[in-house]
Amino acid sequence: MANKKRICIVTTLWSSINNWIKPFLNEYNNRGIDVTIVCNMDSKYEANLKNDYPFLHTHPIDFPRGMSALGSLKSIWKMYKFLKKEKFDLIQYSTPNASFYSAVASKFAGISVRLYCQWGMVYVTKHGLARKLTETIERITCKCSTIIQPDSDGNLRFCRVNGLYDASKSCVIWKGSAKGLDLGAYNISCKGEFAEEIRKRYNIFEGRVLGFVGRLGREKGCNELFRAFRELKKKYGDLTLLFVGPIEKEESIEPDLLQYFRQCDSIIKTDRVSDVPKHMAAMDICILPSYREGFGMSVVEASAMGVPVIATKYPGPSSAMRHELTGLEINVASTEDIIESVTYLLENPETAKRMGKNGRKFAEENFEQKRFICELMENRMQLLGLK
Repeated sequence: MANKKRICIVTTLWSSINNWIKPFLNEYNNRGIDVTIVCNMDSKYEANLKNDYPFLHTHPIDFPRGMSALGSLKSIWKMYKFLKKEKFDLIQYSTPNASFYSAVASKFAGISVRLYCQWGMVYVTKHGLARKLTETIERITCKCSTIIQPDSDGNLRFCRVNGLYDASKSCVIWKGSAKGLDLGAYNISCKGEFAEEIRKRYNIFEGRVLGFVGRLGREKGCNELFRAFRELKKKYGDLTLLFVGPIEKEESIEPDLLQYFRQCDSIIKTDRVSDVPKHMAAMDICILPSYREGFGMSVVEASAMGVPVIATKYPGPSSAMRHELTGLEINVASTEDIIESVTYLLENPETAKRMGKNGRKFAEENFEQKRFICELMENRMQLLGLK
């Protein structure tokens, strides 16, 4: 066992392990690769993780939320001491804070393969000094990494053009995304049954349903979404907005729109759910008006359920759809574009149906999870010198 390759996977929060890393853990074990998970986790989560994956090693680190000079230095030092001791063959990091700390620490600790899974960039939504600071952090993270894998071709091109890295140290796994899509869970033959179940659950007895999947927040385009829905509701009285996701950054929502969101009976707030495919099935249109996304997984998830999509013209979401084939692209921060696109799809149901059908085929051909896992594991074996 002395020659067993050892990797360290780092994220800021344990939720990222659940959402993006778990599909690969057994694959590493089956190939004889030793895996250590580092993230902000409590003892209960750590115990559950080890119970599900007995072969895993874990190392909790309480990464601070947000950035401060003292907090960042402490986190980098903690990571450096741990990495220097463990001498991993490869370190993989994702999510902004953990990536910055890990990239710097692993470079000084002498880890030869430093893999940055770049799932979106914070700085593109910032302005002034905050933008300069977060862009500098992003560039340092990229500079300290030996290989960078964004989760979309759009973000790969954006970063190369803007000089964050060049072609020699960057690539996208297969067609993009962080983990591919389990098409078995998005069983389109059950779409009608799923839709009926969800509509009954939330007492949606008639009318058409607009959908959003993600957390509440300005960067997700929620101000524009709520403003657009308020206007659309005046014309289409039977319209419902199914808001699927956690209510987190209320302070970033304009006060009058937050009040409307809270009080409008036609906006269904589900919080986090475990059956996203069923909720997708209940939607007539899925909207992602986000200011930034590494990829925009909800766009592909909606397409897999045969639902037409409306998504912002931004590198990540643009890679997850095809304009006028699987849905419609809109400009970032444009209430008018949301209204216009929703109106078009509502008034042209056959076009919307065709886009949904095209979307399912697009998801099958480009993001099927088993194929993605094979492609990713082949890449990891090469990085570890096992291929």
